[in-house]
Amino acid sequence: MAAADPETAAALRGEVAALRMRVQELEAENQRLARIASTCTCGFKEGSVGSITAHHNVKFHQNSTMEKDLSSPFDHTVISNANEMQCNRNADDNGLPEDSSKHTKRTGRKVGILSHCPKRLVALKVMYFGQRFYGFSSEGNIEPTVESEIFKALERAKLMVANRKESCYSRCGRTDKGVSATGQVISLYLRSNIKDVGGDMLDERSEIDYVKVLNRILPRDIRVLGWCPVPADFHARFTCLSREYKYLFWKGDLDILEMQKAASKFIGEHDFRNFCKMDAANVSNYRRHITEFTISACDRRSNNDELCSMTIKGSAFLWHQVRCMVAVLFLIGQGLESPSVVDSLLDIMKTSRKPQYKMAPELPLILQSCLFDKANFMCSADASRSLTEHLNDEYRHHMLQAEIFHIASSCLPFPEPNSSETPQKKRNHIPLLSRETEPSYEERISKVKAKLADNLK
Repeated sequence: MAAADPETAAALRGEVAALRMRVQELEAENQRLARIASTCTCGFKEGSVGSITAHHNVKFHQNSTMEKDLSSPFDHTVISNANEMQCNRNADDNGLPEDSSKHTKRTGRKVGILSHCPKRLVALKVMYFGQRFYGFSSEGNIEPTVESEIFKALERAKLMVANRKESCYSRCGRTDKGVSATGQVISLYLRSNIKDVGGDMLDERSEIDYVKVLNRILPRDIRVLGWCPVPADFHARFTCLSREYKYLFWKGDLDILEMQKAASKFIGEHDFRNFCKMDAANVSNYRRHITEFTISACDRRSNNDELCSMTIKGSAFLWHQVRCMVAVLFLIGQGLESPSVVDSLLDIMKTSRKPQYKMAPELPLILQSCLFDKANFMCSADASRSLTEHLNDEYRHHMLQAEIFHIASSCLPFPEPNSSETPQKKRNHIPLLSRETEPSYEERISKVKAKLADNLK
């Protein structure tokens, strides 16, 4: 056989040197895991920690033999793709099941987390329809939530490189039960095909198609719309420049001009403690800046009624703030309150206690977009086509359901109006500023401090 040329031999030696350094890194990781395992009571044995390193050692010795005999025929793609192949081998050799949200019986380890693989901090733009979810966040331990479904998909796709905390996970908005989103953003470290993600020249076409991979696993009412590599200091919540919400409603007999007049009063920086659910234990600053609040028609009609929407933009929002503002605007649109009530509720010196009133329903609320500096979300052509087909299928499905309801309503035996019947009186409206009030912030925080003091005794 012909001997390899000097350039090929030098390249191979460089590749083997890189593999040698990788083995040293794995051995150091093995020692760290062994120390953790020595104090673990979950059934994880120290002997199993070394299985990954042992596997790499075998491969390393095989490659060392190749280095000594450079005259042997060699497939150069083996080493150049070794990193991605090794991730796949380790997943297979360790018996990772298809459902990676479970624990292995042999080691007790959480599977679906490939900590030895290359990783990068990635932001994902997520769309979901919130009707069946108990909100976005999974912190309440009530299933299903959007967040829990996303993490199930990440683990099943074997994209996780650490647990949720160690992956630097962050979310832009924490939407309530029933609320939908077309532009929610999360960020975390995910497995990557690119070994040196810090390099100047990156061909993103060789990266994992995060959108395509996740959308094959996620339920039909959750979709990833795009992904974007982000710097290490990126935080989906705190680096967000602005958020935009949309609230849908039927116009009916509402006075849109009066509602728009009142909505304009929200623009600017104000203390919104009378337009939110107060969380005194965690929030002390209730000032927020609203940059836009507009009401417009949506070019959709049904039974001589018109669909409208409110668009609200701001740097950040308080808990239930949008639904509280909308609720007050509905009272104004019905002629039950004057637009000036907004001025009174924003003046916390005049109105230090929030009047008791019911929030607007959650279902028509949408987190439409979240704006970040230099965050350009990507979606491959293949994944984009699949997304379009999916949304068109869902639209046609729901249009069929709507038509069924329309047909059913037309079959009802409506009685002829009886002029002798007296119309039902509307329940008397109690003006907002005359209603019973909730505790003030000062009263709430005093109660929190008293409770903390009792716990310390």
